Amino acid sequence: MIQILTTGGTIDKVYFDANSRFEIGESLLPELLREANVHEGYEIRELMRKDSLELTDQDREKILEAAKASEHKRVLITHGTDTMAQTAQALKPLTDRTIVLTGAMQPARMRRTDAIFNIGFAWAAAQLLPPGVYIAMNGEVFEAGAVRKNLEAQKFERIPEPD
Repeated sequence: MIQILTTGGTIDKVYFDANSRFEIGESLLPELLREANVHEGYEIRELMRKDSLELTDQDREKILEAAKASEHKRVLITHGTDTMAQTAQALKPLTDRTIVLTGAMQPARMRRTDAIFNIGFAWAAAQLLPPGVYIAMNGEVFEAGAVRKNLEAQKFERIPEPD
């Protein structure tokens, strides 16, 4: 069984006009899982509907507590991409479970979204990875603390190890 926690982020954004006015809407995650023919083996809990740039330390504590309190040892978290690495770092103390964060560069409601692929990839990663905290984005898995978002390239990348 996988505990799924939703926090908002681009994956759940709804745009209202050409000026990019948006809000975080109801998660499309149940619909995306049905479309992928995943009908059981998970429990979804909405924690918040926030853009990740608006997440506070108190929000990260709430995410940590929800992951810790889950009776399930495998946790998938949907999250905004801008501060996903920061939240992954905050979850590192939970060493007894597998935690996978994922999101999207384009909202799930858009035709050219990466949300569907990322959710499927993260679903598989959450089932297969050993205990630890990971980010699963665009076909790659990164360990918490060793990843950053490259804003210019619009992708996640490993942080080079110091010489």
